Amino acid sequence: MNHLREVVGGVYVIGSSELTAPEDCCVYLLDLGELVLIDAGAGGSVPVLLENIESLGLGHNSLAAVVATHCHIDHIGGIPELRERTGCQVIAHALDARPMEKGDPVKTAADWYNRDFPPTRVDIKLHEVREVLKFEKEEILCLHTPGHTPGSLSIILDRDGKRVLFGQDIHGPFSDSFGSDLSAWRKSMGILLGLKADILCEGHFGIIQPEAEVEKYIKNYLEMYKKEAKSKEQRA
Repeated sequence: MNHLREVVGGVYVIGSSELTAPEDCCVYLLDLGELVLIDAGAGGSVPVLLENIESLGLGHNSLAAVVATHCHIDHIGGIPELRERTGCQVIAHALDARPMEKGDPVKTAADWYNRDFPPTRVDIKLHEVREVLKFEKEEILCLHTPGHTPGSLSIILDRDGKRVLFGQDIHGPFSDSFGSDLSAWRKSMGILLGLKADILCEGHFGIIQPEAEVEKYIKNYLEMYKKEAKSKEQRA
């Protein structure tokens, strides 16, 4: 088993392209008295994810929920099996819950991976710009940050004097088939910059810290896509 990383007290990386399978996003585990996963990988790594939870000595706590930061299969593929094996609730923004519940192969990007994603019920659908999810001992703040997909979420946890931002796939990519919106994404990134997060838990690039590096990371992508848009305008 690969080494599992504790990001900050009670926050762990338990899955990634290196830890579990090449097609997996980064999967984060939060110990909030009951356990919460941020995303679930592409689907083939559920047994390893559960083994990793056991190896941390947290197997005695129930897996309460999986929060899907967006509806792409490399982030949600493991959800059906996790629900079947643990009885956990599935949480997503309403706009991205639709393709999950339909099993839409395009909106879920399942066709990109040559996989199937079965229609999967979402138990708790978020609708507001800011919503607080309360668990046994702590709560997390979910922010609607559209851009990569219409229902992309970013999650905030304040822990050990540090603000942790789970900003999965804030780097993109962007595609009409996903329903991506660069203008909305820029506004979302402005909101994330205003949070002054100490630690960014990204969807494929792992842990970025401290605050200055988080800011630099987000601003670099803002500048990159600004240049790309300008280049397209000049070619038009």
